[in-house]
Amino acid sequence: MNFHNSIVDTIGNTPLVKLNRVTKGIRGTVLAKVEYFNPGNSVKDRIAIRMIEDAEKRGELKPGGTIIEGTSGNTGFGLALTAIAKGYKCIFTMADKQSKEKIDILRAVGAEVVVCPTNVAPDDPRSYYSVARKLNRDIPNSIYPNQYDNLSNREAHYDTTGPEIWRDTDGRITHFAASVGTGGTISGTSKFLKEQNPDLFTLGLDTYGSVFKKYKETGLFDPGEIYPYLTEGIGEDILPQNVDFGVIDQFIKVTDKDAAIMARRLSREEGLFVGWSCGTAVHGALEWAKDNLTDDDVLVILLPDHGTRYLAKIYNDTWMKDHGFLEDRSFKTARDIIRHKSAGAGDSLTTIRTDMSISQAIQVLNRNGISQIPVTDETDQIVGSLTDSTVLNRLIDDPTVKDHPVSEVMDRPFKFVGLDNTIDALSSLIDRDNKALLVRDEREQVHIITQADLLAAMTN
Repeated sequence: MNFHNSIVDTIGNTPLVKLNRVTKGIRGTVLAKVEYFNPGNSVKDRIAIRMIEDAEKRGELKPGGTIIEGTSGNTGFGLALTAIAKGYKCIFTMADKQSKEKIDILRAVGAEVVVCPTNVAPDDPRSYYSVARKLNRDIPNSIYPNQYDNLSNREAHYDTTGPEIWRDTDGRITHFAASVGTGGTISGTSKFLKEQNPDLFTLGLDTYGSVFKKYKETGLFDPGEIYPYLTEGIGEDILPQNVDFGVIDQFIKVTDKDAAIMARRLSREEGLFVGWSCGTAVHGALEWAKDNLTDDDVLVILLPDHGTRYLAKIYNDTWMKDHGFLEDRSFKTARDIIRHKSAGAGDSLTTIRTDMSISQAIQVLNRNGISQIPVTDETDQIVGSLTDSTVLNRLIDDPTVKDHPVSEVMDRPFKFVGLDNTIDALSSLIDRDNKALLVRDEREQVHIITQADLLAAMTN
């Protein structure tokens, strides 16, 4: 008889599928590594079983124990399947931006789910990282696998994903592309493949609002790169230990909208019903491939998960329209606002330095006819903001403040937002404590969006 002892024995050996329609005009062979053929419908099944079995070998997890993890959903499901096979309990913490389907799926397989706020710092006690660590401290015989820093994550891909791709391409792979979240998939797979072929090129796909691309290019962890985005499971506001930047040759950023549209195209044009970050991987990889692939090249793009996780989001036309993601939309976005502003006044962003005096800053505000302005430090990083109302209130209290440096009275930096955020979303982010918004365009130039800009966009 041919059977498996448990569902986790079916993990791995997922197929490569040639992309045919979305690759029109691109040279070479483009293959998708379709990870939703794993039993938990995602690439994370591979790391779930590895992290738990490594913890068992170290004696950290004993019979009847509890697995506690912060997850965007897929790792949690893989861990839940492993827990069922091995007799453990599961508690998962998730950010509230994750789809309802992911939460429901985890609860359906017996896991407890704790939903935490998205827009808090990683070290905030309310973040899903912090809540998972606290539960681990409080619950006896529990482990916190920590997929971000647990190197069993990337070792699982070094031992399985990389060898499978090398075997199934008969060693002909020349390029590998994957979206990056914890970093284990791309780092472990790339390390193995580069050991077989040192000339192999690895492309990492990042999202706007994540720190990876700039860190790879500059070595600088820039908090200014961090802002809310919608795509699930990729990008980070931290640097996980599993990300090995040495085996990733280049990063490309992809917007929420472009990722969503490509995921829908893969479903309709290739028959691959995949998740949101799969759209990120394919859109970014194909944009890069247009100018870089040759006829003899073989590009493998890893597709992490299945579309069932996103039925209420990117596969729901109403949701797509509400977020301005459909091509026939009438919804104006940050992209539309900065395009209109650039056409009228150029691309340069007016800023002031932290060491400038308040009186000098007032002159800049008056000369440019503006009421708010970003503040930069000596390295030109945005570190604060200044508004005319803040200056006025301080001068009323103490007229000598005019001779003080801007650094003494500046407010927090304006929030960064994504290019495809709609006017409704932008409006909800402007309030008494945040008088303007910042956005980076595709050329990495920073633009400011003010209340006046929103009013103009709403009435034009």
